[in-house]
Amino acid sequence: MATQKLYAGAKLREMRQRLELTQKDFAAKLGVSLPYLNQMENNNRPVSTTVVLALAQEFGMDVTELSAGDSERLVSDMREAMADPVFADDPPPLADLRLTASNAPALARAFLSLHRAYRQTHERLASLDEALGREDARIQASPWEEVRDFFHYCDNYIDAVDHAAEHFAAANDIRAAAVAALERGGVTVRQSEMEGLRSFDAETGVLHLSNRSAPQTQLFQMLLQVALLRQNALLEATLDFAKFQSEEARAIAKIGLANYFAGAALMPYTRFLEAAQACRHDLELLSIRFGASIEQISHRLSTMQRPGAKGVPFFFVRVDQAGTITKRHSATRLQFARFGGACPLWNVHRAFETPGRFLRQLAETPDGVRYISLARDVSKPGGSFGSPVRRYAIALGCEVRHAEALVYADGMDVNQDSAYEPIGISCRICERKDCHQRSVPPLERRLTINTDQRGVLPYEVS
Repeated sequence: MATQKLYAGAKLREMRQRLELTQKDFAAKLGVSLPYLNQMENNNRPVSTTVVLALAQEFGMDVTELSAGDSERLVSDMREAMADPVFADDPPPLADLRLTASNAPALARAFLSLHRAYRQTHERLASLDEALGREDARIQASPWEEVRDFFHYCDNYIDAVDHAAEHFAAANDIRAAAVAALERGGVTVRQSEMEGLRSFDAETGVLHLSNRSAPQTQLFQMLLQVALLRQNALLEATLDFAKFQSEEARAIAKIGLANYFAGAALMPYTRFLEAAQACRHDLELLSIRFGASIEQISHRLSTMQRPGAKGVPFFFVRVDQAGTITKRHSATRLQFARFGGACPLWNVHRAFETPGRFLRQLAETPDGVRYISLARDVSKPGGSFGSPVRRYAIALGCEVRHAEALVYADGMDVNQDSAYEPIGISCRICERKDCHQRSVPPLERRLTINTDQRGVLPYEVS
């Protein structure tokens, strides 16, 4: 098998600028000529093995950061944006999108922001009664989408917050440490009969936790409050770095960072990674050991991307009963649809039919990459009779080359081609011709319509 060449010009340039080195000085430290460095930074030449070794030895760089993870995300997001009918006449080829993502990532992100603004404007115009009645209409990313993209392009790993949480969790009893930290801040914890999960009264210094919640949920909410009160400076500094466009986005992101701290304190990075590797990522064993829910364990596994100590690159997604993605992250090449639902052939949708059970699936995407996917429902009861039940399903998976690291792969014939089910990302960018679940035609393909014949679809994809 031919070795895949590594083009990482944007990351090389970013690293040089972060170190405040000229091209001449950077080339000297890497042991290459100035023209050669210039060609690598502009992706005219691949990064050589000599340069990779020099980056590791001279700068202590985790060379896995040179992988195409960010570029793959950008390409996937741009392909989905290009599936918009507004681009239907002459969409750019995939090769051009890949060049843009690798050579001009800032331009790619600007294009995605522009397309997002267009979509939102179009949606507002489609609801004239709402649009005309609002004085604060803005052509910018919604706060929720802006925060989602922030975590998405941070690889769902926030280094400073993660290290701070791990330091906090050095105490043997994390619950006692959380209570002590709150007491030092003048906060008293009380269990109360309430509808929500947590309510903090800043004037009285009382943190109310719902007595309907499970113990692990109460602990998580205490840790979240610790982050908001005791780690405020760190959270604010991280928010300053993110440069959100609105106060609403900043406020949502702050809650997201506090949630991140709580999860990272409950499941401290080093201990969690070692435990996950030892039990081969058995979610139930990890749930018992760390006192966290299956969803929390799965979400945490998708964040194990610390430079120099990375775990298995997982994807993680949560969907509701309508198939809408409510949480998503991928440290793999598999990316999720930004708009609409997930592929109906994916086992995550079948998890609602088998509550309390893990479903396993071997799947292959149109690009030929194979994955092992684990799905399960995570329904959340309301806590009292008559209270609504929130029903979700989650999926956790990785490329099949990591199958030996997963207990869930035992007994599955990962070498049998027929064992893999075809899945996609979004119908508009899925190139499969014969999918029986296709909802709309694929982009960049001509259609043949025969009025005398009818198959599964009313058209044939050329």
